[in-house]
Amino acid sequence: MKIRPFGIPKFLGSFLQRNAEEDGNVAIIFALCLPIVIGGAGLGVETSYWYYSDLKLQAAADASAYAGALEKVSGSGTPAIISAATLSATSNDFETSTGQIEVFTPPSTGPNTKKQAVEVILHQRLDRFFTSIFSQTPVIAQARAVAVIAEALKACILALDPSSSNAALFSGSADVKLTGCSVMANSIDSDAIKLQGSAKLQVDCLISAGGVDLGNGAVKTACATPITQALPAADPFADVPTPQASSPCQNAKLATLKPGTYCNGLSLSGNVSLASGIYVIEGGDFKVNANAYVYGEGVVIYLAGGSRVSMNGNATVQLSAPTSGPYAGILFFGDRSSVGGSNTFNGTADSQLTGALYFAKQQVRYLGNFSGKGGCSQIVAGTIEWSGNTSINQDCTSLGMRDIPATQSVQLVE
Repeated sequence: MKIRPFGIPKFLGSFLQRNAEEDGNVAIIFALCLPIVIGGAGLGVETSYWYYSDLKLQAAADASAYAGALEKVSGSGTPAIISAATLSATSNDFETSTGQIEVFTPPSTGPNTKKQAVEVILHQRLDRFFTSIFSQTPVIAQARAVAVIAEALKACILALDPSSSNAALFSGSADVKLTGCSVMANSIDSDAIKLQGSAKLQVDCLISAGGVDLGNGAVKTACATPITQALPAADPFADVPTPQASSPCQNAKLATLKPGTYCNGLSLSGNVSLASGIYVIEGGDFKVNANAYVYGEGVVIYLAGGSRVSMNGNATVQLSAPTSGPYAGILFFGDRSSVGGSNTFNGTADSQLTGALYFAKQQVRYLGNFSGKGGCSQIVAGTIEWSGNTSINQDCTSLGMRDIPATQSVQLVE
C-alpha cells in the first residue's frame, strides 16, 4: 500500500493565489489614493481652521473700530485713533507680524463716508498645513468693520461725579419740565439718576453711565426708555479759564456793587444791584439773605477756595450771565480745585437765574421755584439735588449759552 504525500488541494491553491493577487492590487490602489485621502482630510481640517480664523479676525476688527471711535469721541486726532485701534486689534489676537491693519476716519468706502466714523480693515496671512501639498499660494483673510459716532443729545442738567449714588436726584414734590434737553449723569452707580417721593419730571431723555431708578415718580420722556451704561459726558466748561482775584478788596456795603474781589465773602440784604463784570468771592460765602432783592445783568460770580452759595427762600434774585466773551453763558463758577460742599439756590417765584451754574466738583441743591429768562438755566455740577418746581428750555444761544452735549454713542454699523 502506497502512502500519498500530504499537499494543498489544487482548487484551494488556486483560490489562495487569486486572493493574494487581489490583496496586492488593493494595497497598490490604497497607496496611490493615500495622498488624496490625506489631502482631503487636511482640506476639511484647514477649512474649519480658516473659518474659525475669519470669525476671530472679524471680532478683532469690530473691537478695533469701536476702540478707534471711542478715541475719536474723546477728541483725539488721527494718530491717536490709529494707535487705539491697533492696540485693540493686537489685544484681540491680531498678529501684526503676519498681517496688516488699515484705519480710516472717515471711512474710505460704503454708506458712512460722510459721517463721524472709524473704519478698520484687517488683513491676515493664514498658514497652510496639509493643503500645502497642492498649493504654496498664501491664504489671506480679510475683515472690515465700521463704527459710527451718533450725534450727542443736549443736556441742561449734567452731574459730573463719576461714582456717586443719586448723582442727579429729583425729590420731594419737585415738578420739573425740561424742553429740548436731557438729564445726564456720569456716575456708574446703579442709582446715578433717581426720582423719589412724588417728584414729577418731563424731559427729552434720562442718560446715565450707570443706572436709573424712577421709583414712584411720574416721568415723561421723548426717548422710549432711559439710556443706561452710556459713555460719560465731558465737562463742557473745562476750557474756561479760572477768574483771577484782584486787589484791593471791594466794599461789600454799597447798594450798587462793582466787579472785583470780595475778600470776606459777600452777604447781601435789602435791595442790591450788581454792575456787569466778574465777581471773585473768597474768604466766605456768597449769601442772599431773607427778603433781599438782588439784580444784575452780565455778571459772573466766581467762588474761590471753600466759598459756597447760599440763597434764602424768601429772597428774590434776578441775575444773568454775560452773552459774549470767555465767560459767556456762565453765571456761577465754583473753584474746580475745591472738592465737596453744597451750594444752595433758593428763591421766590419771581427769581430768575439766566445762565449756567457750574460747580464741577461740588453739590448744587436747587430748591427754588425759578428758572432763567425764557427758561434758560443750566446746571453742571458734581452732584445735583432738585426739589423745586421749574420749567427750563434749551434754546439759549441768543443769550450766549453754549449747548451741553449729554453723551455720544458708538455703534457698529458695518
